[in-house]
Amino acid sequence: MKIVLATGIYPPEIGGPATYVEKLAHRLNARGVDVSVLAYGEQDPQTVPFPVTRVSRKGGMVVRWLRYSKMLRRASDEADIVYAFSSVSAGVPLWLSKLKHPRKVLRLGGDFLWERYTDGGGLLSLRDWYDTKPKYQGMMNGLLKSFDHIVFSTEFQEHLYEKVYSGLPLHHVIENALPSGSPVLHAKHDPLKLLYLGRFVGFKNLGSLFLAMKELPGATLTMVGEGPLEKQLRDLSVSEGIADRIIFRPSQDGHAKQQTFLSHDLLVLPSFTEISPNTALEARSNGLPVLLTEETGLSNKMSDAMQLRSLRSPRDIVNAIHEMENLYPVIAERTASTLPERSWDHVADEHLSFFQSLL
Repeated sequence: MKIVLATGIYPPEIGGPATYVEKLAHRLNARGVDVSVLAYGEQDPQTVPFPVTRVSRKGGMVVRWLRYSKMLRRASDEADIVYAFSSVSAGVPLWLSKLKHPRKVLRLGGDFLWERYTDGGGLLSLRDWYDTKPKYQGMMNGLLKSFDHIVFSTEFQEHLYEKVYSGLPLHHVIENALPSGSPVLHAKHDPLKLLYLGRFVGFKNLGSLFLAMKELPGATLTMVGEGPLEKQLRDLSVSEGIADRIIFRPSQDGHAKQQTFLSHDLLVLPSFTEISPNTALEARSNGLPVLLTEETGLSNKMSDAMQLRSLRSPRDIVNAIHEMENLYPVIAERTASTLPERSWDHVADEHLSFFQSLL
């Protein structure tokens, strides 16, 4: 069986799809699958037991798509399945490649059109935005139909797409893995140490989090990550007089990220919608209490011990954080309980069974 994993990003770049593709590729390779990876970026000298081909990002969007499409045709020679990890950055080049033989599969753990809407200042959640019947929905519908199968990471997104997109291909859900770990019981600091870890982009609702900090004088906030809104957020912290309680840190991985989880009291993710937030799962695996938007795709098993609340407005966030403070010992003890089991081996075995069913 020959599988091509087509992704927008791959390590050493940091992000959910990069981590997912890397871990899945290693486990498929260990199971005897002829697996290869195609990703944007520059060549990396790291040695891995399967081919990793990089496609330059130079030039405009269409130029990049055409370049990726050309490399995809080469990489997919005699392939049985091409598994794309983005509807646009990998999906459009796959459509342009006009490949005939391989089965074409799309994995969805995010929504490209909605994220672009929020990048432009939109404030609607994913479900509310689709209720407005947004433009380009028809174009996306056509792109989705070009695939033989869609793998969703959550039932939440699957059910939403069944409602708003007509004639979807065959589809099913393969949930993310739960990070392994030994949760550590956290004791609350004074002042309360809040943490945000992720991209600085529109749908994360970070402006509301900063405004909430004005009403939380007994708390500090560490912002770990990067993104187009970083300067705007830094400026906001100054204009609102909270810069002395906001700490910006670059993206982290491995041991540094684990130490960050261990040294804080509460991870706060006030996004308009979080379909499948891996950061929340990682925090839980380290025992760090998690305050997460109530519009999330995580199943009850995956969100076990997390605190789901409405976090749309600064007032919502303030009220929820006060609640977490008052109940902190109980919440921390619950978060430090034994993790549900769903390893990367489980995820790889589900994929392998699915791939075999396509052939």
